[in-house]
Amino acid sequence: MSISPFAPKPHTPFQWAGQLPRGEMARRNQELERQLRRLTRVLDRARAARPVTRTNTGFMSADSYQAIMAQRPAIMRASVGIDYAQYTTGVLAFDYERLLADTGYDIDATHKVQRATAVGDTPLVELHNITELVRAVAPPGKGARLFVKDEAANPSGSFKDRRASLSVHEAVKRGYPGVAAATSGNYGAAVASQAAKAGLGCIVVQEAFDSQAIAQPEIAEKTRACEAYGAEVIRLSVGPEQFYVFLCVLRDTGYFNASLYTPYSILGIETLGHELAVQTREQAGRFPDLVIATHAGGGNVTGTARGLAAAGAGDSCMVGASVDLAGLHMASDHDFNRKSFTTGHSGFSMPFTTWPDRADVPRNAARPLRYLDRFVTVSQGEVFYITQVLAELEGLERGPAGNTSLAAAFVLAQELDRERIIVVQETEYTGAGKHPIAQLNLARRMGVAVTRGDPRDDRPGARIVIPEQPAQLRVVDVDLDHVRRSYLRNALASLPEHAQLSDIDIEFLAAETRGGCAFVEETIDELQAEAG
Repeated sequence: MSISPFAPKPHTPFQWAGQLPRGEMARRNQELERQLRRLTRVLDRARAARPVTRTNTGFMSADSYQAIMAQRPAIMRASVGIDYAQYTTGVLAFDYERLLADTGYDIDATHKVQRATAVGDTPLVELHNITELVRAVAPPGKGARLFVKDEAANPSGSFKDRRASLSVHEAVKRGYPGVAAATSGNYGAAVASQAAKAGLGCIVVQEAFDSQAIAQPEIAEKTRACEAYGAEVIRLSVGPEQFYVFLCVLRDTGYFNASLYTPYSILGIETLGHELAVQTREQAGRFPDLVIATHAGGGNVTGTARGLAAAGAGDSCMVGASVDLAGLHMASDHDFNRKSFTTGHSGFSMPFTTWPDRADVPRNAARPLRYLDRFVTVSQGEVFYITQVLAELEGLERGPAGNTSLAAAFVLAQELDRERIIVVQETEYTGAGKHPIAQLNLARRMGVAVTRGDPRDDRPGARIVIPEQPAQLRVVDVDLDHVRRSYLRNALASLPEHAQLSDIDIEFLAAETRGGCAFVEETIDELQAEAG
């Protein structure tokens, strides 16, 4: 099947007849038409320069895969505008705090940018009825108060608007003609939404379907949302081609790389942690005891924890929660549609926690292991269950992926005294392909059994077990010491041949793992002894 991913679709500027003075209406229409012509010219040049076709061997163009990958450092530097090499301090070490600080965005500056596009300042909602349900199944005297930060109130319906806001602002400030993102989730819609407000072109590259052309419904919904905001969407089947195609897009369009892993993306989330700390103190008289964030690539945990610290709530326990998809391979064509969650799952959180720099930029600004106090997993069925509980008890219909942390909070609240406070850090919008019914219907179509019963019988890719009663919900703790050890193993594997770690590298790894220099040195000695 031949496709041309850069081909623009026809657009018709909106009309404001009867709402604006004639002269203003004409001016706005002319500006829209000018922007659309500019985007069309950019995309036409890209299409002519780099025709791309779909074959049984994958995407092939005038440049080979190897040739494009060889250009990766230059493409990344041009598309982000950051010289990451200047932050290198050792063989592995880099100056993480300076990388973030050099952007010039502190909490106040970020708030100012976000408020200009109606991002942030979302409500903090106390879940009175779910708290009562927790106490009904908890031991006597237990059952912490539950609050949720309703991030679905952001323009595109998720906290990802915070991440996109700074990236798009930076693109405008630096004079880029547009923004591009490689994402199949909420972030694409967030980037498209912010780009629309800024008058920038936008291209989103998605892994959207398997080799049988079966679309993942949640991703299809994201395609719809991106296109509604005027973005061009390149839809690919699952495989190694996405990054290659994304590099081609960046090179051929000159667009800004609105990566999930730049400093701008992480700093954009700091306002979320800062807001929920301030709001909790205003509503409950104290900072939260525990904050739970759905954990995937690490940005959510990193930005929220940093925002908490900036608000003076650094003692709040930072918990990451992921959907357990153990046994499923994220790059597998067979497994792609046998999972009912496209983000917030262990298929992302484990790899990115144990080695953050597998990202699409040289240095990932999301470093979750620096901030995690606890890491838990829940099953797909448990998240679907708590999604319905939230709708029926609190009148909030929200997307399942954002409720991963709520499923964990329901269990952890049973461990804490009643005066303690837990804040669930996000919600996301729902509807169409993001609705649980769409996901469960696809699961059945792919041969995954959907039953009611004990969620301990849940088997990713084979069986989704939705609890029959709230007391059946549970969490599984991830051993953070084991994760730290895996991180250090990956660090050693990344070393150039014959390279030696300096004291600066050891200190960096100690900060990365929160294990101390002695822990790092002892673990490295053990790993090297195991390797012979």
